[in-house]
Amino acid sequence: MKRKSAPADGERVLAGLGVSAGIGIGPAHLHDGGTVAVPEYPIGAEQVPAEQKRLADAVAAARKQLVKLKTKAGALHGPAAEEIGFLLEAYMQMLSGSRLVRGVERRIGENKINAEAAVQAEIDAIVAGFAKMNDEYLAERAADIREVGGRLLRQLTRSPYQSLKNLPEGAVLIAEDLSPADTALLDPKKVAGFATVLGGPQGHTAIMARSLGMPAAVGVTGLLEGVKAGDMVIVDGVRGEVTLSPTEATLEAARARQEALRQEQRLLQRVAKLPSVTRDGTEIVLEANIELPGEVEIAVAGAAQGIGLLRTEFLYMNREKLPDEDEQYKMLRDIVRGMGGKPVTIRTLDIGNDKLVGSEGESAAANPALGLRAVRLSLKKPELLETQLAAIMRAGAHGPVRILLPMIASASEMKQVRAILNQVRKRLKRRGVRYAKPTPPLGAMIEVPGAALSADALAGAADFFALGTNDLTQYTLAIDRSDEQVAHLYNPLHPAVLRLIQFTVEAALRARIPVSVCGEMAGDPRFTPLLLGLGLRDLSMAPVHLSRVKQRLRALDIGSATRRARTIMEQADPVRIAALLDDFNGGV
Repeated sequence: MKRKSAPADGERVLAGLGVSAGIGIGPAHLHDGGTVAVPEYPIGAEQVPAEQKRLADAVAAARKQLVKLKTKAGALHGPAAEEIGFLLEAYMQMLSGSRLVRGVERRIGENKINAEAAVQAEIDAIVAGFAKMNDEYLAERAADIREVGGRLLRQLTRSPYQSLKNLPEGAVLIAEDLSPADTALLDPKKVAGFATVLGGPQGHTAIMARSLGMPAAVGVTGLLEGVKAGDMVIVDGVRGEVTLSPTEATLEAARARQEALRQEQRLLQRVAKLPSVTRDGTEIVLEANIELPGEVEIAVAGAAQGIGLLRTEFLYMNREKLPDEDEQYKMLRDIVRGMGGKPVTIRTLDIGNDKLVGSEGESAAANPALGLRAVRLSLKKPELLETQLAAIMRAGAHGPVRILLPMIASASEMKQVRAILNQVRKRLKRRGVRYAKPTPPLGAMIEVPGAALSADALAGAADFFALGTNDLTQYTLAIDRSDEQVAHLYNPLHPAVLRLIQFTVEAALRARIPVSVCGEMAGDPRFTPLLLGLGLRDLSMAPVHLSRVKQRLRALDIGSATRRARTIMEQADPVRIAALLDDFNGGV
């Protein structure tokens, strides 16, 4: 991130990522999580058992600490309570003979090094593996490894942890990083907001901030340089800006914006209760994308008409062994029940072979984004797919579900999965367990150019389409958004991307199968007229965006949006396309 220029009077504006909407204004409270100095020294073979015993004691102490934290978190209510409950349970699993613990034990024995050094080396190795993943959500799970590893290091080195118990009321918390557990215990009535140097929008700390409704910005470079305890700070959780030592004029403007956002929030709460229909009477389906079970409550509160994308990777992360059918079924069942009869679209596993439990010995792909991942992995390891399909089918006995296959490239992949699904259905029938009847619709996620270009053929094999515009844009333009050197070239308004979306939508309409968008374009009101103008009537997004998109579409006329979309599709210049879209948005 580039730091904005500072005026001569000392005010500084730093750029980061806004992860939880709102404006927080207050004196800075600097939090030092307690950096642990990690000693490293060789040990003799005779010392290995004692060192491994030190590790076991540290693991036991850390687990005991998490149990206490879980008891404290039980006093929370709403989405934050459920979110932190799932997270702490995951942390405890990671301290129960997981890859992390086993890896540390192995390093102590093989490398003959002390436990602290072995923990740090294993953390670094696992985090490096996550960093290579071409998936923002999964890559940010590295923070979970650091959090659990940090707990072990503090136990081993007997380093005290700085509690956030006695924060001054109205303070803005400033830190290099915050753990999700610490964030969950912040009181939004007392803490104005927080900003951190580290973190990303899909990290658990960011998710927790959104659950609490607390203004937050993360990834703020230079945040800790020159700020002192008590200095006035403004955190803008919308723009991702942090203003240090603001002038009176800046403070006045921030307070005015703070009040405007509160009024907008009240308006959006009213909008949530209104029907999702355009000005000329066209009904639009607005659904939610969710990452974790705790977000169901947020989706329901936002009046989502269903779950358009449930990512199932959370079931497989940070654990020693793969989840069995019963575990997956119970988790999915609770989500389906939580939606109260509204449809839930469940995406099958979308990670690479190198990140799957039990694959440590297999060689990593040279390019994970183009390797053995998503549906390719599911077909290569059919036992993995069969278990997941069985769990989904059983969850479908409690409410309507759909099955979505990631990274589909051909109709043959759809047919292979459908054959497996039919076999699973027969086995469930023989076992005499309840399962979805009729068989849930099987859909293709359109996120690679080959799938969009062959959408007509895919429409004959799929029951529905879901456009994943994030990956579709990335693969079409050969742009990795996580690479800051080329991230500015990522543009969903590139004519090639728009034409692929158009091909997909028109193929679905011809085949009379449902089609939705579940990428970031769906949650940005700027793109709403274009997507509706291209013929889409189902948009799925992060729950936080539902009301804003509904507010935008209720002001739209489908005829006007369609005419503007046709004009846009005649253009070859992304700059001209953006100008035409923004002109339309400004004039409605």
